[in-house]
Amino acid sequence: MTGPAPDGVPGGDSAAARAWRELAARTVLLDGFHALKHALRFGADVPLALAGDRAAALELARDLAPDLTGRLGELLREVPPEVLGTLVPRPHPTGVAALAVPDSGQADTRVLDAPDRTAPVVVLDNPRHLGNIGAVVRLAAGCGAAGVVTTGTTDPWHPHVLRASAGLHFATAVARRDAGTLPPGPLYALDPEGEDIRSLVVEDNAVLAFGSERHGLSPDLRARAGRLVALPMRPQVSSFNLATSVAMVLYHWMAGPPAPS
Repeated sequence: MTGPAPDGVPGGDSAAARAWRELAARTVLLDGFHALKHALRFGADVPLALAGDRAAALELARDLAPDLTGRLGELLREVPPEVLGTLVPRPHPTGVAALAVPDSGQADTRVLDAPDRTAPVVVLDNPRHLGNIGAVVRLAAGCGAAGVVTTGTTDPWHPHVLRASAGLHFATAVARRDAGTLPPGPLYALDPEGEDIRSLVVEDNAVLAFGSERHGLSPDLRARAGRLVALPMRPQVSSFNLATSVAMVLYHWMAGPPAPS
């Protein structure tokens, strides 16, 4: 095996473990190879990355991220899997974990308030399901949305959210705000009583508000919406998954107005 030797002794402490604990309070967890891969690609500051099997992690990089093999070769430190298990509550199947400085990537949260914003912002109104929030961040990054804003108490940078987003928080702006301080732009609120989205053109600077999985939009946000928008749905089907709804609306925005006949 080339590169740094295994760092740590089973059942004991290690320099890597000590460094991890010192950094943990001011960083966020990148749980798994794919989260680390995306964070690095989009400019995140990653001060520490660990692998239970460094050689296997680098082999994975050669297969899935050849653009990063050199960087990962310098960054990854090997620790025994049992040491990694003391640092990460549920180690990822890839055996890789890293720490990153939040908001250190290419996505600057100031883009959310830019007056000349050319892509919509997704607003999740008091979401509760961490996996759904992460899936929405991943969608926003892939579709080129300006970012994701959450209201309520759930932390959009929670480790489980980052795991579900595969580290794509660093590819789009992600922030938590009060409902009264949302980004500027025409506010479209998803609501079953709204206009069919197929009849609308979603503006590039739109703010797209989605209610929580259980309770829907808050009355205040619904009242402030300039437009209520509904997704087409088969009768007797109660609802779509939150991330699915976001995907449908972002796809509609990406498709743009219909071509002239």
